[in-house]
Amino acid sequence: MEQPQEQQHRERHHPVQAVVGLIRKNRPEELDGEVSELIVKKRRFRLIVVFGVVMSIVAFLISISISAGGIVPVTDAIGAMISAIGKGGENLNTVELYIYQSRLPRAIAAIGVGAGLAIAGCMYQAIIRNPLVDPYITGVSSGAGCFAVAVVALGVSIPFIGSNTLYIIPVAAIVGGLIAFAITMGVAEGSGGSASNYILAGVIVGFALSSVQTVFLSMAKDNLSNAMWWLYGSFANITWENAWIVMIPALGISLLAMIWAREFNLFMMGEEQAKQLGMNVKRFKRTMMVIASVLTAICVAFCGIIGFVGLIIPHACRMALGTDHRLIMPASIVLGACLMMFSDLIARTVLSPLELPVGAITAMIGTPIFAYMLVKRGREYDA
Repeated sequence: MEQPQEQQHRERHHPVQAVVGLIRKNRPEELDGEVSELIVKKRRFRLIVVFGVVMSIVAFLISISISAGGIVPVTDAIGAMISAIGKGGENLNTVELYIYQSRLPRAIAAIGVGAGLAIAGCMYQAIIRNPLVDPYITGVSSGAGCFAVAVVALGVSIPFIGSNTLYIIPVAAIVGGLIAFAITMGVAEGSGGSASNYILAGVIVGFALSSVQTVFLSMAKDNLSNAMWWLYGSFANITWENAWIVMIPALGISLLAMIWAREFNLFMMGEEQAKQLGMNVKRFKRTMMVIASVLTAICVAFCGIIGFVGLIIPHACRMALGTDHRLIMPASIVLGACLMMFSDLIARTVLSPLELPVGAITAMIGTPIFAYMLVKRGREYDA
């Protein structure tokens, strides 16, 4: 009899324990189930992050060791990379030149683009509440492609940039992507601003700009290969001049987006419930759509349109981790970077010295994985 008396005494003097004890008495199975499920998801999250980080390191080391220029042992490649960085990129030998000028910038850009597209897809899927949404749903890819092909076909020059293709195509792509997004936002908001309105508006704008893009492609006979190479996605033109321009904004915005992880969780509960809890739903939705679209435009600017990363990565993370964006978003960053680095590695080595489009590789990798996840876990998926 003494032990229950002592427990009652502790509960009377500790309100939190008393509440927890009361809840456990009323619904012990539900509470234990929720706690165990949370523990499982956190354990799964740690495994995913560790796996993603380890595989990203492996992909990075292989990327600086293998390319069309030849194969270098990993230890020698690491030593050459450190030596080249120490020299500031000056007076490099052949191995250091290959690694520093070609392989290292590509790996850095792939990290930023992979993380950026994954987070953009995660944000779009949460805002529109549809697991089949990807970063290009608002017509950003169509607008970017249309403007990029236009400057190639017409030989357009931009003030302060001229006709330098290293920057003119990326600038045109960013401008085109943001214009397409603005049109999509206007149409969607004008028709009610619901999730389906955004999807339909994005489809309409995408079709319209894709048709214009086809017209410009027919005009770009002399530069058709350059235009098509950009449309299918490639890191071939990444150099130190633009690697950091891709990496820093893409990774920075991706990390910044995680600040709103709790708000995404609240938004996923339903707009009406979010409003009742004090959220300005309309402002939040618009802000996140703008951030996600800017992030997408930056990612496609220098490397072209790379699909499937923003669809499969956040979708897979939701299937494994549930709907808590505090877990989904960091996991998406790690896995997105990992997938992109491996895809770029395969693209430039599988048929070396011929280089394949990265977008085709991501689709070839992602499609069977996505189909397997749907078959094995589709009924358990709770979006």
